[in-house]
Parts: sequence; structure tokens; C-alpha cells
Amino acid sequence: MDVNGTVAEGFEPVGAAFARNFEALGDRGAAVTVYRDGRKVVDLWGGTKDVDGTAPWERGTAQVVRSATKGVAAAVLLLLRQRGELDLDAPVGELWPEYKAAGKERTLVRHLLAHRAGVPVLDRPLTPAEAADPDLGAAAVAAQAPVWEPGSAHGYHAQTYSWLVGEVVRRVTGRPIGQWIADEIAGPVGADVWLGLPDGVTARVGRVGKVAAPEQAGGLRTRPKRAVADAYADPGSLTRRAFGAISPAPDENDPAYRAAALPASNGIATADGLARFYASLIGEVDGGVRLFTPETVELARAEEAAGPDRVLVVGTRFGLGYMLHGSASPLLSPTSFGHPGRGGALGFADPDSGIAFGYVTNGFRKSVTADPRAQALVRALRGVVEA
Repeated sequence: MDVNGTVAEGFEPVGAAFARNFEALGDRGAAVTVYRDGRKVVDLWGGTKDVDGTAPWERGTAQVVRSATKGVAAAVLLLLRQRGELDLDAPVGELWPEYKAAGKERTLVRHLLAHRAGVPVLDRPLTPAEAADPDLGAAAVAAQAPVWEPGSAHGYHAQTYSWLVGEVVRRVTGRPIGQWIADEIAGPVGADVWLGLPDGVTARVGRVGKVAAPEQAGGLRTRPKRAVADAYADPGSLTRRAFGAISPAPDENDPAYRAAALPASNGIATADGLARFYASLIGEVDGGVRLFTPETVELARAEEAAGPDRVLVVGTRFGLGYMLHGSASPLLSPTSFGHPGRGGALGFADPDSGIAFGYVTNGFRKSVTADPRAQALVRALRGVVEA
């Protein structure tokens, strides 16, 4: 497998790990980018643009990044707070009166970001067409009764995060969240990240699909714990219902789906776009824009929820919209914050080392929070940083 791109001196182990992902871990097409202190030090790509195709992945090829979108969406609320336009301790119902229904009066904005709102499921799932309508999505979560007292526990809001966060942004700014990201984040930073894919970019985006795990990954085939496997197998579990809040599952290659703006699940990005976004949160990129103040960085990585996750059935740690370093989602170090995409993508920042990371792939695996290919790259990067 030919790997294209550049690696700065000292970061060669990341390049070796990326090549091994194709040889041993089943990658079909992927890219990885790393910034350090705002300077690009790794920029690699290889394989095919489409998971089921033969055309080569090129510089600038983009892919659906699933829940890695959540980290970009979280930055919107934190930037609104940074600008004095949003109080994270405000009741959601003050901004969105319809949300007070069904026992959700005490839900705070910070609960939405930390997966503590208690509405990870919808009693009546939305179809893909309904999910793409922000009015219908907002109405559905506003009417939904919580499955736990808001703020009393946490559980991954896999799909409902889209309408919870998106509607708060729309109520505060008057703009759809995808437009806000384009205007205030992606544009100023120069990051190839889209929520609601514009027509002019469609040719750059590859087809995604499921890929089977190789029989051996480094000599060891990992299997989910029994409780996790049971939760995913049970149609009535919070796990299945949370991931099934859109049903049937949308076709991620459908142009209509890609044109929608679902901040929980359907952002599209290049590896450089993800890494550049995270680099801009913790410092200036190429001497340009910095998005987060140091205070906001601390907010992003301060623990808001930790322990047993009522949806993922493992222990998870969340800050305000970001997964934090832990056994379920290993990042570079305890100071890191970011977000994976189910079965593939990963983006994060590590303020103490100045590292920002982005990995995208067209082949999705069964893993949820810690894909083996992304983790192989993180381990190699950790070795470089700690050397």
C-alpha cells in the first residue's frame, strides 16, 4: 500500500503506524494529520477514496466522520459562552420554552453538552427525512420525557444531541448550527469541516461503509464485554434505543443525508480539517486565528460527568461536549479532549503538548469509542511526544 504525504523529523513512528493500519488492521482508505504548536507535522493519506472503489484517496479527500462531529458542535456553545451570549448554567427552557415539557424544567445547558439531559432516546424514532428537519427534531426532543432526572446521571446522547444542541444554537443566534460553524469556525480557521455539505464539495467526499475487523489485530482479536454485547443485542435497551433514535438507519452516502445538518452524526471533514480545528482551539494555527481562550480550554477539558454510562454500558468521562481521556476513549494524555466517530474517525487536542490530531477513514468498524486503527496512531504519537 502506497502512503502519500509528509512527516516531520521525529514523527516517523506515526507514519509507520499509519502504513501498518492498511497492512494489518484492514484500512481501505484513510488519512491522518497532526499539528504541534499550530504547525503541521504529519499529513498522510492512502488507499482508495471510496470504501468499495478503486480511485485513489487524494489530498483533500473528505469523509463522513459520524460522532466526531459532536466535538465541532460543542465548540459553538463554548464560543457563545466565551462571547457572553450564552450562560451554560441557564435552564434550557429559558431559551427554548417548549423544552420545559414532561419534567425537563431543571435541565441546564451544560447538561446537554455533558450527556446528562436524560433524553438519549425518542419514544417514537424519527425517519431519516424527519431527522433532517430541524423543526421536527426539536419538537420531538422537547416533547420527550426524560429517562432519568436531568443532571442526576449521564448516558451518551448518540442521536438526540443533534436537536438538543442545534436548537439551542438556533434560539440564541438565529442561525442554523451548520451555518454558524461555516461562518465562525471553518471559514476563519481555514478548516475543511462541513455540517450540511455544500454542492461544491460533493466530488471530494468518498463513499463510506462497514468493514470487517481482521481476524487478528497485532495478534489479538478483542471482543466486547458480555454486558456491552447484551445491551447492543437488546432492542429495548437504552443503548439500542439511543442509537436507533433515527430509524431506519440513514444511508450515509445519500446526498440528501449529507446535505442535512445533524451535529451528532453527519459532519464531513478531511483529516487536516479535524486536526486544524482542534489546533485552533488551543493555539494559533500557522500564525492565524485562535478560537478558544485559555479559560475556555479549561472548560472544555474539565470533567462534567464520569463513571457508568447508562447508554454505552462502560465507564465514560465527558467535559462540556468532549470526551476526555479514559479507558473507554484513550486519547494522548489526561489533558486531552476530543471526540471519536463510531467505528472510525477521531479528533482531539492535547493542550499541554500542543498536539492536535485528526484521523478519518471510509471503512467503519463495530467499535464505538476506541477504534483500533485510530488507537494505533495515538499510541505511536504518544511515544513520540514522551520520547
